[in-house]
Amino acid sequence: MAVEYATMPSHPQLNKRGELQHLLTIEGLPRAIVTQILDTAQSFVGVSERDVKKVPLLRGKQVFNLFFENSTRTRTTFEIAAKRLSADVINLNVSTSSAAKGESLLDTIDNLAAMQADMFVVRHASSGAPYLIAQHVAEHVHVVNAGDGRHAHPTQGLLDMYTIRHFKKDFSNLRVAIVGDVLHSRVARSDIHALTTLGVPEVRVVGPKTLIPGGLEHMGVRVYHDMREGLRGVDVVIMLRLQSERMRGALLPSAQEYFKHYGLTEEKLAMAEPDCIVMHPGPMNRGVEIESAVADGPRSVILDQVTFGIAVRMAVMSILAAH
Repeated sequence: MAVEYATMPSHPQLNKRGELQHLLTIEGLPRAIVTQILDTAQSFVGVSERDVKKVPLLRGKQVFNLFFENSTRTRTTFEIAAKRLSADVINLNVSTSSAAKGESLLDTIDNLAAMQADMFVVRHASSGAPYLIAQHVAEHVHVVNAGDGRHAHPTQGLLDMYTIRHFKKDFSNLRVAIVGDVLHSRVARSDIHALTTLGVPEVRVVGPKTLIPGGLEHMGVRVYHDMREGLRGVDVVIMLRLQSERMRGALLPSAQEYFKHYGLTEEKLAMAEPDCIVMHPGPMNRGVEIESAVADGPRSVILDQVTFGIAVRMAVMSILAAH
């Protein structure tokens, strides 16, 4: 079982000048910085459409992708983003190297820092691991949290916000529903913090009682256990992956039963606004969280999320490297 670094040291993400030094969580991030990241990402979206898909902002910098937990999509988008910024990218699947030999997390970081690392992109099964690294590294080194335990996945939260802003233009009149396995989802937490920071007036979470953690009301959200009621009149639906690998014990009767009550079908989506968009952080379990007719349908913006993810990660890395 992974060690939890869950004390979450209050390591500031901002430097003394109030600029972004590390991206560890959206919680507590000033609205102005969230908006700065989204605005910067907008300028990078066009880079993907050019013949030469590179800008020189990270030329000469070394970015280490440290993935202690597998995630092909997230690692690939970070790698593409760093390369488009002209950085040298080193991918390390640490679960099969130093960590397996008993080397401690900070020993690994020290060894890589000695190779002139400028930025660490860290994904770890233990909540708080990126904080520990951020406290440990030298001042010129930046840390990006690419997902830690059940705690946070800030770049996914930011790309979700970029997607919503792209299609809805404004956050001030939206109703947003986050549906499914909130209990095990770091994406849900990052999305909730981002939505409330950006002034979304109504954030809902929808799911079975066994998959909704207590205390969400304190985060400013409304909790629904009936999906049709939870989707009534919403402008955005964010579906979450059912994370069976994190579940201990029988939290659900069966995948079929879950789909019947909480899978997104066209019939349930009819409760939402006619121009409601459907999102999913991926990878999708078709026929469990969402039916193919919705996932591939006209209201789905799931592939747009993937495209925007590269621009958002470029924005984060370029802002960090500028300080």
